[in-house]
Amino acid sequence: MKDKNIAALLAFFFGIFGVHRFYLGRPGLGILYLIFFWTLIPALVSLIDAIVFLSMDPDDFDMKYNRKRLYPDHRRYDTDFSRDERREYRAEQRELRQERRVQRKEAARQPQRTAVRQARTPGPPKTTSRKNNPFKTSGIQKYKDFDYDGAIEDFKKALSVHPTDIAVHFNLACSYSLSEEKENAFFHLGKAVEFGFVDFKKIQEHDALAYLRIQDEFDIFKKNGYRLNVPPPPNTPVASNPVIETQHNPESEPQEDLLSKNSVLLDQIKRLGELREKGILTDDEFETQKRRLLD
Repeated sequence: MKDKNIAALLAFFFGIFGVHRFYLGRPGLGILYLIFFWTLIPALVSLIDAIVFLSMDPDDFDMKYNRKRLYPDHRRYDTDFSRDERREYRAEQRELRQERRVQRKEAARQPQRTAVRQARTPGPPKTTSRKNNPFKTSGIQKYKDFDYDGAIEDFKKALSVHPTDIAVHFNLACSYSLSEEKENAFFHLGKAVEFGFVDFKKIQEHDALAYLRIQDEFDIFKKNGYRLNVPPPPNTPVASNPVIETQHNPESEPQEDLLSKNSVLLDQIKRLGELREKGILTDDEFETQKRRLLD
């Protein structure tokens, strides 16, 4: 196979003697260069040949100087037809490369599809905690959307999972207060305090509890340590081990007994002390809540 770069180098350095023509299989032209080398015309022509070889397309060079080796069974060749064949070959090669790229992409996506299928496969059931209780989450969302009836239903379902959830009881109290159902609101607010709710300032300032604060029972509810002797609403889940609250009916007594009042305060202070020992309240919070109770 003749190489166009070698032919260009031979034409540039030894073209005056026609060496490049002998290399390309054109001995007649090579002899002609030798005859007239003394005229320096072959030197000029060989310089032009070198430039032509370097700028020539490789396929055109092969078709002109390497046809016998490329097509040994043919004497004549249609140049246009050969170019069409080359175009078809290049198109086929592009299609093959495109198919290979698609195959590589499919191979890369296969692990991702496997991971998605594994993620969709249901695993062992998870234990529902207070944080991932779905009824509590949906109840909070309905509460934010002002759907208080729907929020109440979801909060009730949340209590069936965790009857001692303080946040659910407090949210239920707010929902019932906004629905102007004071009995149920007092009951769940008292349950929230019973199970450890100690932010009494929030009870005094929360907008959702404004309806409760204007009720006649609220002063008694507050004096009784934010608990009221009211029966639980129907279908209300009860904790398996609830805190026993002190029964006190102020309406049956013409005057509140001082000893009973002190007993309730001591009970509240004792509960605050237990929360401090468990680490739920800090010393400062304990002192603040104790002062509010004594006030």
